[in-house]
Amino acid sequence: MATLATQAIALAGLNPTYANAAAGGDKAECGDRNFLHVKNGSASSVTVTLTATASVRGQAVSNLTVSVPASGERMIGPLQPDLFLSQTDGLCAVGYSAAASVTVAALRI
Repeated sequence: MATLATQAIALAGLNPTYANAAAGGDKAECGDRNFLHVKNGSASSVTVTLTATASVRGQAVSNLTVSVPASGERMIGPLQPDLFLSQTDGLCAVGYSAAASVTVAALRI
Protein backbone atom coordinates (compact mmCIF):
# COMPACT_ATOMS: atom_id res chain seq x y z
CA MET A 1 0.00 0.00 0.00
CA ALA A 2 1.30 3.39 -0.98
CA THR A 3 0.56 6.53 1.00
CA LEU A 4 -0.70 9.29 -1.27
CA ALA A 5 0.78 12.74 -0.65
CA THR A 6 -1.98 15.26 0.05
CA GLN A 7 -1.81 18.23 -2.33
CA ALA A 8 -3.29 21.54 -1.19
CA ILE A 9 -5.35 23.57 -3.62
CA ALA A 10 -4.30 27.24 -3.50
CA LEU A 11 -5.54 30.53 -4.88
CA ALA A 12 -2.64 30.53 -7.32
CA GLY A 13 -3.87 27.19 -8.66
CA LEU A 14 -2.72 23.60 -8.50
CA ASN A 15 -1.65 21.26 -11.27
CA PRO A 16 -2.20 18.02 -9.33
CA THR A 17 0.10 15.04 -9.60
CA TYR A 18 -1.64 11.70 -10.08
CA ALA A 19 -0.24 8.37 -8.90
CA ASN A 20 -0.99 4.97 -10.34
CA ALA A 21 -3.46 3.16 -8.11
CA ALA A 22 -1.67 0.41 -6.17
CA ALA A 23 -3.02 -3.10 -6.73
CA GLY A 24 -2.95 -3.65 -2.96
CA GLY A 25 -4.68 -0.32 -2.28
CA ASP A 26 -3.51 3.08 -1.11
CA LYS A 27 -3.75 5.23 2.01
CA ALA A 28 -4.67 8.88 2.27
CA GLU A 29 -4.75 11.54 4.97
CA CYS A 30 -8.17 12.07 6.55
CA GLY A 31 -9.65 15.52 6.99
CA ASP A 32 -12.84 17.54 6.63
CA ARG A 33 -11.40 19.21 3.51
CA ASN A 34 -9.58 16.16 2.07
CA PHE A 35 -10.84 14.19 -0.89
CA LEU A 36 -9.70 11.85 -3.66
CA HIS A 37 -9.84 12.42 -7.40
CA VAL A 38 -9.91 9.04 -9.13
CA LYS A 39 -9.51 8.71 -12.91
CA ASN A 40 -10.34 5.42 -14.62
CA GLY A 41 -8.67 5.00 -18.00
CA SER A 42 -9.83 1.40 -18.50
CA ALA A 43 -12.73 0.09 -20.60
CA SER A 44 -14.55 -1.26 -17.52
CA SER A 45 -15.89 0.40 -14.41
CA VAL A 46 -13.82 0.24 -11.22
CA THR A 47 -15.11 0.21 -7.65
CA VAL A 48 -13.22 2.33 -5.12
CA THR A 49 -13.69 1.26 -1.49
CA LEU A 50 -12.94 3.44 1.53
CA THR A 51 -12.57 1.30 4.65
CA ALA A 52 -14.89 2.53 7.40
CA THR A 53 -13.51 2.40 10.93
CA ALA A 54 -16.48 3.93 12.76
CA SER A 55 -19.18 2.26 14.78
CA VAL A 56 -22.56 3.44 15.99
CA ARG A 57 -23.88 1.91 19.21
CA GLY A 58 -21.41 -0.92 18.80
CA GLN A 59 -22.39 -1.68 15.20
CA ALA A 60 -19.75 -1.28 12.51
CA VAL A 61 -20.42 1.28 9.79
CA SER A 62 -20.30 -0.14 6.26
CA ASN A 63 -17.41 0.66 3.94
CA LEU A 64 -18.07 3.36 1.35
CA THR A 65 -18.00 2.13 -2.25
CA VAL A 66 -17.97 4.40 -5.30
CA SER A 67 -18.22 3.17 -8.87
CA VAL A 68 -15.97 4.99 -11.32
CA PRO A 69 -17.25 4.39 -14.86
CA ALA A 70 -15.09 3.30 -17.77
CA SER A 71 -13.06 6.28 -19.04
CA GLY A 72 -14.61 8.34 -16.22
CA GLU A 73 -13.56 10.03 -13.01
CA ARG A 74 -14.99 10.74 -9.57
CA MET A 75 -14.27 13.15 -6.73
CA ILE A 76 -14.68 11.21 -3.47
CA GLY A 77 -14.89 12.84 -0.07
CA PRO A 78 -14.57 14.49 2.28
CA LEU A 79 -12.48 11.83 4.01
CA GLN A 80 -14.05 12.36 7.42
CA PRO A 81 -11.82 11.19 10.29
CA ASP A 82 -14.79 9.98 12.34
CA LEU A 83 -15.65 7.53 9.54
CA PHE A 84 -12.33 6.51 7.99
CA LEU A 85 -9.40 7.23 10.36
CA SER A 86 -7.47 4.05 11.14
CA GLN A 87 -6.35 3.91 14.77
CA THR A 88 -3.25 2.03 13.60
CA ASP A 89 -1.73 4.63 11.28
CA GLY A 90 -4.10 7.62 11.28
CA LEU A 91 -4.87 7.25 7.57
CA CYS A 92 -7.81 6.23 5.37
CA ALA A 93 -7.45 2.89 3.55
CA VAL A 94 -8.47 2.98 -0.13
CA GLY A 95 -9.02 -0.16 -2.22
CA TYR A 96 -9.69 -0.68 -5.91
CA SER A 97 -11.49 -3.55 -7.66
CA ALA A 98 -8.87 -3.15 -10.41
CA ALA A 99 -5.85 -0.89 -10.50
CA ALA A 100 -4.72 -1.06 -14.14
CA SER A 101 -5.21 2.29 -15.91
CA VAL A 102 -6.46 3.94 -12.69
CA THR A 103 -4.79 7.07 -11.31
CA VAL A 104 -5.55 8.93 -8.11
CA ALA A 105 -4.69 12.20 -6.38
CA ALA A 106 -5.26 13.10 -2.72
CA LEU A 107 -6.34 16.74 -2.51
CA ARG A 108 -7.19 19.29 0.18
CA ILE A 109 -9.24 22.43 -0.31
